[in-house]
Amino acid sequence: MDSNESDTAYESLEEPSQEPDSSEKPTHIRFLVPKALAGYVIGKGGSTIIQFQDNSGAQILLSRNQEYFPGTACRIVVISGTTIQVLTAFQLVLAKLHSQLQGEDGSDVELRRTRVVVPHSSCGIIIGKGGATIRSFIEDSNAGIKISPLDFELSDRLLTLSGTMEEQMRAIALILTKLTEDDEYSQQVHSPNSYRKDLGLRNLLHAWKSAKSRRSLGSKQNHKEDSYNSVTIGVSDEHIGVVIGREGSHIMEISESSGARIKISGRGGFLPGTTDRKVTISGFQASIDLAVSIIERKVDEASKRRAKDETDMDTD
Repeated sequence: MDSNESDTAYESLEEPSQEPDSSEKPTHIRFLVPKALAGYVIGKGGSTIIQFQDNSGAQILLSRNQEYFPGTACRIVVISGTTIQVLTAFQLVLAKLHSQLQGEDGSDVELRRTRVVVPHSSCGIIIGKGGATIRSFIEDSNAGIKISPLDFELSDRLLTLSGTMEEQMRAIALILTKLTEDDEYSQQVHSPNSYRKDLGLRNLLHAWKSAKSRRSLGSKQNHKEDSYNSVTIGVSDEHIGVVIGREGSHIMEISESSGARIKISGRGGFLPGTTDRKVTISGFQASIDLAVSIIERKVDEASKRRAKDETDMDTD
């Protein structure tokens, strides 16, 4: 991808956030990535996706391998945060895919099509009266924008954007800004695994209710259910491995299941006066509560296994 095009596309992110409050309002975008390209977004051990999250301030989640949007071979990506954070992360993902394809083909090939997942209930906002809104988006962005036919078996429709990266970014900025005006859309952050046949929802709901029935650990910056909060809890250094998992597998699984963003302090980064590592969890309050509950359950199970092993050793 040409560097001038990248700069222009990035500058276009600033255009839609003209209203004072819109740039700080929590929002999200869901889009599809072909299964063959998903690895470029994730990176080795999740390194690329973590870098994108750090650079943008947004949360980025992918559906698990082999879990595709119905009728496609594409994984679902969910980016959540403020409008600017989401757009920045979206551009980082697209730029990565474009540059990777350029490197492989040695040409100026681009992803000429991006498919965005939009709820049925929000499509009217994009279309507008008599199609006026979508026509204005096409004219302003110079991108092609098409909405898939209504499918009553799904709760979503696909919005297909076509054009250069700059044109797609302009279209996404216009679309996301319009969607974020709808309070219902802004508050409904979907899991990338929404279309799994078995999500273990009963277990997740039980964990969420358990978390709500007690006081969350740590210090919360904000108690509003519809805003982003942050909680810091302590996990003993001996048990931090069960939270992280091999190459970060457990922490990514917890993040995907709960929708929360999780960061763990480095070695020696203990809570004052303890040997507990700091685990900072950010997101909507329900997501934080669920993540805390899952972490506590993992630590509790590890403690019980260790106690059992020690008892067995004493018996022997």
